[in-house]
Amino acid sequence: MKNLTKKSPSLSTCLSPWLLDPATVFLNHGSFGACPKPVLDAQQEWRLRLERQPVHFMVRELEPLLAHAASKLASFLNCNPCDLAWVPNATHGINAVLRSLSFKPGDELLVTNQAYNATRNAVEFAAASGGARVVVAQLPFPVNRIEDLVQPILDAASPRTRLAILDHVTSQTAMVLPLERCVRELKTRGVDTLVDGAHAPGMVPLNLRKIGAAYYTGNCHKWLCAPKGAAFLHVSPSVQNRIRPLAISHGANSTRTDLSRFQLEFGWTGTSDPSAWLSVPTALEFMGNLLPGGWPDLMAKNRDLALHARSRIASALGCQPPCPADCVGSMASLPLPPAPSHALPRLPRNEFPLQDSLREKHRIEVPVIAWPSPPHRVVRISAQFYNRPEQYDLLASALVEELRTL
Repeated sequence: MKNLTKKSPSLSTCLSPWLLDPATVFLNHGSFGACPKPVLDAQQEWRLRLERQPVHFMVRELEPLLAHAASKLASFLNCNPCDLAWVPNATHGINAVLRSLSFKPGDELLVTNQAYNATRNAVEFAAASGGARVVVAQLPFPVNRIEDLVQPILDAASPRTRLAILDHVTSQTAMVLPLERCVRELKTRGVDTLVDGAHAPGMVPLNLRKIGAAYYTGNCHKWLCAPKGAAFLHVSPSVQNRIRPLAISHGANSTRTDLSRFQLEFGWTGTSDPSAWLSVPTALEFMGNLLPGGWPDLMAKNRDLALHARSRIASALGCQPPCPADCVGSMASLPLPPAPSHALPRLPRNEFPLQDSLREKHRIEVPVIAWPSPPHRVVRISAQFYNRPEQYDLLASALVEELRTL
């Protein structure tokens, strides 16, 4: 096999309009996203505008500007902008909800075995603080039918379940859960749902009204390609009086009546850089204009590429796709052979040597994730507008080569 360190430029990630290193095949958009230059330019303009007159901007201009950005995002999410609050990331949104609610002995918090680690930690903390119990629904992976992801969640719910915390798109296994059905079925049992939608905005069509979850938080920096630090928390009006921001600030004793307490408290939690939030409309417009069919076309294109890539890599590895196509969005995970003892994750990054070798030897950035625990592992691919089919061919060849020793 030829030396893959020096690749043909045709196999590198496209330069424009993203700033990604052209010498690296970047197949990990799912971890932190990648912000296009026009969106970064918009963010810089907001920063310059702030710094030219900080008092005027923060005191007189910021609130209506954030409201305008929220209205654009709400149109995309199919929800009321009054039910949205800006937060720095989905983990922040998860914690805001969990730290606002009180739990007591006998209460149960329902999660799945595929919950994101940061979310699981927040749930464990909230449960322990009130003496509640965490119940874990065991979702299968591999899975044959999308319906098989619903029943374990419903079976784990009980009359003591206070809150279900569900991923819209699982991080490790990259499966799109049948969220609307889960939320609806749990609601009939009197259980509210907190959705960790970190990956969903921009990956799958979203209609928060139709989903009907009490709480939904999502990132804008991933598949919407907004700057880092842009995320939202959506809270149903019926439960907004329960939810407080993590930082209690001036809104807590405001005498204003033109906004809800929810909006007043989340609208100002202290001085910060609001430029990422203000740049979300630019990201929505830019990404939505990449293809003639707008966002639906872009989501469909990315999903088709993810499915193609999954099939190509599965064929090279001699395995079957581990979940049905209707569980796939713009990411896909494939199981790898268990790692031998010399190829287990290493501190401090806790990355498998296989991931290091793919990056250092083949210049491919792709995560190799312990699932469900070492030595078992999966490789998770992402598909974004800047990726091309031949990049996954390169990954398939590199995996076959490296798995002989790692």
